[in-house]
Formats: sequence, structure tokens, C-alpha cells
Amino acid sequence: MKMPLPQGLAALALLLAASCAAAAPKTFSASLSGAAEVPPNASPASGHVTVVFDLSAHSLSIDADFAGLVGRSAAAHIHCCTAAPLSGTAGVATMLPTFTGFPSGVHDGGYYATFDTSLAATWNPTFIASHGGTTLGAEAALLAGLQSRRSYFNIHSTSFTGGEIRGNLAPVPEPGMVWMLGLGLPLLLCAIRYRR
Repeated sequence: MKMPLPQGLAALALLLAASCAAAAPKTFSASLSGAAEVPPNASPASGHVTVVFDLSAHSLSIDADFAGLVGRSAAAHIHCCTAAPLSGTAGVATMLPTFTGFPSGVHDGGYYATFDTSLAATWNPTFIASHGGTTLGAEAALLAGLQSRRSYFNIHSTSFTGGEIRGNLAPVPEPGMVWMLGLGLPLLLCAIRYRR
């Protein structure tokens, strides 16, 4: 005979489901290298980028560092969306000609900035036009591209005008989500055992 789940367990499951559904900033990161460019190049440069996209707050934060560029830095962008995850090329999604304040003319550097994604100036006009003609459409398209690993960050230099180093952006698991998964699995196993 099947018995209903204990009320406390059912309430906790509901709370966990509600927490998962709540909008929260999403974090993505990538290691940058010449080997990740398309086509790959032999640049010895390296770097790292972390992107935090908060759709509900309309904010996009970029935290990047790089070292050893062969050429001098010229521009940096987020590109979206490639035809397949982790491969190919895509147009620039973010502002042109580069992120405001990105260090130019250097071999090594760091960058941190936050942009308002409800402003058209944050975007490449072509990206907006290709996604419904609104910043809301651009935001939704970029988030989908980031979550499906079809977006990348790259740094262009005077020696590699098409991009010297690149990294495919990947979702970073949220600590709260890891905790919920860790709690959810034992609860699920308990519920299955209890029903038997």
C-alpha cells in the first residue's frame, strides 16, 4: 500500500522547488588561450574571465585578466551564439568597438566593469536587431547562448586582429544549487523508501 509523503518532507520539497525557480544571477567563466581561438593560433598568452549576468537586475559584470599577448590589446567582446556548443564562431553580441574602459595597447592587464543590459549602448546593434529589435530580446538570446555554451569571450590584439585569446564561457554551479542537490537526493531516496 502506498502512503503519502510526510507533510514536513512534502513542504521541504516544495520550498526547494520554489528556491530553484527564483531568478538569481548566473555566473559563467572561461580560461583564455590562443589554442581556443578559431582557427587556433600559437600565442603563448593566457587569461581568465568571469561573467555574471543578472537578468532580473539587467546587469552584466565582466572580470577578466590576461598576460603575455604577442600583440598589444585592441578590443574585447562576448560573441554569441555559435551554431554548436564549444565550437565555431559567432558575431559580437556586446558593445562595439570594445568594452568601455578595456585596457588598450598593453600585453598584460586586468578589467572589471558592470553594464546595464537594458541600455542599447551595451549591445552590438546588429545583435539587438537579430533578436527582436529590443534589449529584452538581446538579453534573452545572450542568456540562452551562455547557458548552452554557445558564447565566448575573446581579446583581439594588433598581431591577431581576429582574436588572440579566447575562452568558451561555461556555467559555474551556484553554491546554493550544489547544496540543494546534495539535500534533494537523500530526500528523494527517503521518499522512495518510504513509499515502499
